[in-house]
Amino acid sequence: MPREPAVDPVASLRRPGFLLFLLGAIVSNTGNQMRSVAVGWEVYQRTREPISLGLVGLVLALPVILLALPAGHAADRYSRRRLIMWAQAGLTLSGLGLAWASSTQAPLGWTYLFLLGTGVFRALGWPASSAIVSGLVPPHMFPNAVMWRSIGFQLAATTGPLAGGVLLARYAPVVVYVLDAASSVVLWACLFGVRPAAQERSTEPRSWHSLAEGWRFLARNRVILSTMVLDMVAVLFGGATALLPIYAEEILHVGPTGFGWLRAMPSIGAISMSLLLATLPPFRRTGRALLGAVAAFGVATIVFSLSQTYAVSLAALFALGAADNISVVIRASVLQLMTPDAMRGRVSAVGVIFIGTSNEIGELESGLVAQALQPLTGSPLNTILTAASGGFLTLATVAVVAAAWPSLARLGRLDELRPPPTGEPPTQA
Repeated sequence: MPREPAVDPVASLRRPGFLLFLLGAIVSNTGNQMRSVAVGWEVYQRTREPISLGLVGLVLALPVILLALPAGHAADRYSRRRLIMWAQAGLTLSGLGLAWASSTQAPLGWTYLFLLGTGVFRALGWPASSAIVSGLVPPHMFPNAVMWRSIGFQLAATTGPLAGGVLLARYAPVVVYVLDAASSVVLWACLFGVRPAAQERSTEPRSWHSLAEGWRFLARNRVILSTMVLDMVAVLFGGATALLPIYAEEILHVGPTGFGWLRAMPSIGAISMSLLLATLPPFRRTGRALLGAVAAFGVATIVFSLSQTYAVSLAALFALGAADNISVVIRASVLQLMTPDAMRGRVSAVGVIFIGTSNEIGELESGLVAQALQPLTGSPLNTILTAASGGFLTLATVAVVAAAWPSLARLGRLDELRPPPTGEPPTQA
């Protein structure tokens, strides 16, 4: 039986352009995570209403839903590097706007307005950020690059909430918002040293047909579509993290520093899983691994929602993050490896709508459900029921997707995936 080739866990990091982009993205994402902690804490302290946390998710997600397709179309026509730079410049201004609103105690509407700006510029840069990686590493290194991007994001999602929690305990939220703005400047500067390979530009005439081609491509490719639906719906219903300020304040009684640890623990689990995956050969049965990981995500959500012990809650969030990381690596690899380069921007844009907004829409859903249950059950029982129902719905989603798309369970190794010839369904090499 032939032996597996040796695994190089840092293969993509040997590419200077990818490494510089990754480092800048880690800094920028750390600032974003710090901002998320500060906004959630400040808004809830000012309103004491779960719906206010849900509205934070809405104003961040709505621009992405409306603008992701045009941004993806632009990422297939224009320089992806420049689009990301413009987006980071806009995020810098939005962060400074949040700092002004916080320092002056402006009406809460101003905070939501600058968060809306954050959503707009995030929508501009997100498809380009996803698609640019294909120009920084060769195809056989792409799963490794996805894994390191996931590690980088989760590292930011660990250090950001921890740093945000510590800063909130000592200083006003305005300090966090200024640091968030500065982090966007860092990625903007790093991009001057990134030189991706020439991208295959879309030559289709500008039209609604061209704009919507990403949707049509996914409709023809059941494997990609099923991975995206599974990930999106699971995260949508498993959005217990939106309720963490309430858990920290009213259920676990751990304060802002404990809240920072709660926010960070899923990312610590994800980093641990990423490092493990980096040392292992690719999954032989990728589809089954994805279904199992999302099911584990649902179980961990249920355990967390019912726990009233801080240590158990941290352990459940750790397991939740580890399971989610497997899903992220598989879904992102399938999406990019099975998509032709000239369409990666538009298909990535659909991925942004499916996956990139599911966290925020999940936050809105959790906030609305908790707000609706509050008169019936009181607080914090409404929060517990909301989070637990999300976990059970995640398990139901796994069962439905497995039955609706049996081809997903047959998906094999990631490193054997290739884009299809034009007009043909995707295959494994």
